[in-house]
Amino acid sequence: MDYSEKLIRMAEDELTEYSTDARKIEKLRRKFSFAVPYPQQAEVREAVAASMSQNFLAKLVEENRQTVALPFWGIGGLGLLLGIAGRQPLDLIATGVGFYVAFQIQKWGWELQAKRLVIQTLDDIKAGVESSR
Repeated sequence: MDYSEKLIRMAEDELTEYSTDARKIEKLRRKFSFAVPYPQQAEVREAVAASMSQNFLAKLVEENRQTVALPFWGIGGLGLLLGIAGRQPLDLIATGVGFYVAFQIQKWGWELQAKRLVIQTLDDIKAGVESSR
């Protein structure tokens, strides 16, 4: 596992806690400083930034992953309801597809948000180092 993957996993762990972005960045600064030497942090930041999609859909999913996934959760639930109530096994296919797509959207949004947090944290570390000089 390279440095960028390691930092992204740390950021994903931090996203599970309910706190402000500033608090998350403050907690990650210490972890990142131990995990990646400062001279290599710029390279890691560029690698993470290059791996992020810049299209409209990626930005929408990053900012509103639950809202984007909600219709697919609904499709899955409706397929389950109609499949059981109507005894129509083909409707259960909609359940599997809807739940799978919703889960993948949620997962993609989570990863994008973690990458953004990594970039913000590395920028904050760099700004702190430059201001102390």
